[in-house]
Amino acid sequence: MLAIIICIGIALFATAAGYFLRKHIAEKKIHDAETRAQHILEQAKKEALDRRREVELEAKDLMYRMRQDFERETKDRRQEISNMERRLTQKEENIDRRLELLEKKEKEIEARSENVRKQEDGLKAKEQQLHTLIAEEKERLQKIASLSAEEARQILLSRLNEELANEKAVLIKKEEEELRSMAEKKAQEIVSLAIQRCAAEHTVESTVSVVTLPNDEMKGRVIGREGRNIRALEMATGVDVIIDDTPEAVTLSAFDTVRREIARLSLEKLIADGRIHPGRIEEVVEKTKKEMDEKIREEGERAAFEAGVNNLHPEIIKLLGRLRYRTSFGQNALQHSKEVSFILGTMASEMGLDMKLARRVGLLHDIGKAVDHQIEGTHAKIGADLARKYNESPEVVAAIEAHHEEAAPTSIYAVMAVAADAISASRPGARRETLETYIKRLEKLESIANVFKGVEKSFAIQAGREIRVIVQPEKITDAEAINLARDIRKKIEEGMEYPGQIKVTVIRETRAIEYAK
Repeated sequence: MLAIIICIGIALFATAAGYFLRKHIAEKKIHDAETRAQHILEQAKKEALDRRREVELEAKDLMYRMRQDFERETKDRRQEISNMERRLTQKEENIDRRLELLEKKEKEIEARSENVRKQEDGLKAKEQQLHTLIAEEKERLQKIASLSAEEARQILLSRLNEELANEKAVLIKKEEEELRSMAEKKAQEIVSLAIQRCAAEHTVESTVSVVTLPNDEMKGRVIGREGRNIRALEMATGVDVIIDDTPEAVTLSAFDTVRREIARLSLEKLIADGRIHPGRIEEVVEKTKKEMDEKIREEGERAAFEAGVNNLHPEIIKLLGRLRYRTSFGQNALQHSKEVSFILGTMASEMGLDMKLARRVGLLHDIGKAVDHQIEGTHAKIGADLARKYNESPEVVAAIEAHHEEAAPTSIYAVMAVAADAISASRPGARRETLETYIKRLEKLESIANVFKGVEKSFAIQAGREIRVIVQPEKITDAEAINLARDIRKKIEEGMEYPGQIKVTVIRETRAIEYAK
């Protein structure tokens, strides 16, 4: 019995213990589940909040980009509208200006018509008075002088002719004065309009060019051993190569712009190639000279195209291109020729003349400057001879010859060329006299040396303080070279005025060349 009670107690205890144990475990699991659920819920809220922020940022970024695109499109559209408004305003101003001119001309025509009507009325009144006077004179002459009607008529007619001649002279003089005043006013309007329409820039040429070096080490390679590379470059191009303390730069000095440009291009090619020695220098210079000829031709074609001038002779094209490297009192000759062409074309169009012919005259009027240092005479005479040689029309030839009033103008185009040339040259800052005087002095220095027999070429360098004369070795001996230097020195002293002194250097070089095959 006791055992049964004990067993029942143990069973009850085990049941109670199992119940409490299960309750404790279940509550712990429930608590853990609630904790995990709370954690999951918080994590979800956090992720939702982050996602919301990301979406908001993306939306703000999208809004910002859309606003920028809209503002940019709006700005472009406003700029386009502004440009259109400006163009419309300009067109309206042009139309208003033309309307004002038309109204002014109409008023002038009406005023002249009114004057003519008044004059006609006055003439009719005077004619009536004359008829009355003639009748009175007839009667009086017949009564007083007992003249016949025919004799009296002859006397009256002679008096009438004298009076009419005086009146006609007064009217003609008055009309001439009015026409002269109108012509001067119209000419001023045409010239001012031509100047306004032509806005070409002016460039003042210098006598130096700067070549940039990749590093200061390249200076030594350009100089060469004992300066042989510099001497070879100066002899081949006729420029003065200056290497000073300026970092990574070499200065080329020469008054001849073609010469200086050839030297600059050659030196840049040598620096890029890296092989710098006398033989290579001469090869590159010769190649550059050929390229320069092609570039000159292209410059001439471009100038003819810009001026709208067609059917030019190829040699005329080359001469035009050479004007790109010619200056007149500091003003670029090709730019000046194009500007004169534009001004002449505008003047011709306003006067109802041939605009193409006028532009042709303007473009070619200074063509003689391309070779005036090679041929004796003024550039106007040289240009006219060249134009005649290459089959230009007589109007063009006559205008070129007369544009500096060295010959009498034979057409309206010659008179217009004089005016357009003066307009282009007389603009403030267009020309600078000191540079032109300096260049002419150097050209004269070279021309003095070139007239001597055996001289191959000569170069004025060091701003005219030295002239280097290269002679043909087969024609000049070493002893004759010394005499030649002395003769050139005497010729310079007799024919030039210059400050300081001029060094004359005669260079005679003999080369022996063979090819191994």
